[in-house]
Amino acid sequence: MGIDLAALAKFDTPTICNTIELFEVRARTAGYMDARIRACFPEMPPAVGYASTAAMRCAQPRREGDVYGSLDEHVARFGELPGPAMVVYQDLDEPAVAATFGEIMCTTYRAFGAAGLITSGPARDLDQVRQLGFPAFSNGAICSHGYSHIVELHRAVRVGGLTIHAGDLIHADANGVATVPPEIASEVAGAAAEFVTAESLVLTYLKTPDVTAKGFAEARRAMMDALGALGSRVRRQ
Repeated sequence: MGIDLAALAKFDTPTICNTIELFEVRARTAGYMDARIRACFPEMPPAVGYASTAAMRCAQPRREGDVYGSLDEHVARFGELPGPAMVVYQDLDEPAVAATFGEIMCTTYRAFGAAGLITSGPARDLDQVRQLGFPAFSNGAICSHGYSHIVELHRAVRVGGLTIHAGDLIHADANGVATVPPEIASEVAGAAAEFVTAESLVLTYLKTPDVTAKGFAEARRAMMDALGALGSRVRRQ
C-alpha cells in the first residue's frame, strides 16, 4: 500500500503522534523534536514530506564559492527521495551566529517542490517567506546570514534532539515536528481518521447542554473502548 501524503496532511501533528502510539512501534517519548524547534508561521496547515538533510556553518567563510553555491546540488538531490522534500538543516555553529535560511533559499526550495524547511538554527526574511506560503520551523530569528554555507548533504543530522536521516517521513505543524515510522506510514492516515472519530465521542458530549459527571464518564469509556479496539486491530496488521 502506498503512502498518501495528502491524507496525512489532513490531520494535525498531535493527532498523528497519538495515532502512532497505537501501533506501539516506538516509545512515546521518541520520534519528535523538542521545544527548541518552533513553527515560524503557526497559521499554516500541516506540512508533510521526506527529509532532505543538510549541515550548515555560518561563522566562517567557505573555502571556495559563494553563499548559495550548494543550492543547485541540494535541489538536484531531491530526486533521491520518494516524494516531496522536507528540507532539514543542522546548524553546526554553537551557539548559532546567523540565519540558516531566507527568501532566496525558501523560494528556491519551493520552486523545486519542497514541502517546507526545518532548521536547528535561526531564520530571517520572515515576512517574505510567509508571503510564499512556505512552512518553516526554526529556533528563532537572526537578521544576517553571516557566511552561511552547506557543509554536507544527505547525512544524518540532529535537530531538536531528534536524529533525522535523508528520506525520513516528516509531519510538522504549529504544534511541532515528528517523524512517521516507515513500517506503518501507509496505515497512519486511515487510523488517524478513526482516532478522531473516537475522540469525538467525548468532545461532542461535552458540547451538549446539561453535561453530567456520569454522562462524561460514559462518553469517555466509549472513547477508550473505541481506541482500545483500534489499537488492537492496527497492531495485528
